[in-house]
Order: sequence, then C-alpha cells, then structure tokens
Amino acid sequence: MAEGRYDELKGRAKQAAGDLTDDDDLRRAGKRDEAAGKAKQAVEHAKDKVHDGVDRVKEMLDEHR
Repeated sequence: MAEGRYDELKGRAKQAAGDLTDDDDLRRAGKRDEAAGKAKQAVEHAKDKVHDGVDRVKEMLDEHR
C-alpha cells in the first residue's frame, strides 16, 4: 500500500502547489495522482482480503484431513 499512499500524497502536494501558483494543469495532475493512489490502495486492500480468505479455506481443509 505504500506506493498508493505515496501517489495520493504526491497528488495532494501537486494540488496545493497548483492552488498556490493558480495552475489548473498542476491541480488536475494532482487530482489524477491522488485518485490513482486511492485506487491502488483499494486494489491492494482487496487483494489482501482475498489472500486472507484463501488462507482460511486452506486452514479449514487442513483441519479436516
């Protein structure tokens, strides 16, 4: 999740810089980076949940052997 969090923070920084400099392109780039970071974090979270579920199923199967 570190990469997603980095992208999110980078996007927020770009947006702040765009606000300070009145640069709409920089603001938009920041919003894209922030959204991409949030999406990466969501995918990683879902991936972790799937792995946890698979591990639980494996444990259940091992108990029944």
